[in-house]
Amino acid sequence: MSRGLPDQVDVWRMVTGRRCFAGELDLASLTRLRDSLGSTEGVVTCEIEFDTDEFDQAYVEVRAQSELPLVCQRTLEVYRQPVSIGLRLGLMRREDEEAALPPGYEPLLVPADGMVALADLIEDELILALPLVPARPDSALVGQEESAAEEAQEDAKPNPFAVLKSLRLQ
Repeated sequence: MSRGLPDQVDVWRMVTGRRCFAGELDLASLTRLRDSLGSTEGVVTCEIEFDTDEFDQAYVEVRAQSELPLVCQRTLEVYRQPVSIGLRLGLMRREDEEAALPPGYEPLLVPADGMVALADLIEDELILALPLVPARPDSALVGQEESAAEEAQEDAKPNPFAVLKSLRLQ
């Protein structure tokens, strides 16, 4: 469910009108992202702005923030991963227009009817922002505590070759 965002917009009309939208999306409503999450509780706060730049290139600027509940692959516990997205997408009618995009623009191929679902646009960027292997920054590797304890015990044992070392030095 989205609050403050229309479901679909005609991007060319939005660019002409220099429209801006701000709102929230429930994580539970993002069906493609949902399988990667440890929980569907939470929201994504987003802003979307349509305009043209000084080179008359139509674009949509997407800004979104959230704390995604991910499963840490070290501890297998759910933790909150802060995610912040800020990018400018150059709107294109044909794939061959991609080469003409200014630096810093990501391409967005607009369907022939010009209609784009804003939630899908944000969901795509959140999926791309997911870490390959989710891990809470303050977590230790599974088994790392045990191996450190075993090393400490081995260091405490007397070395049977210490006598040979003393003989070699004579």
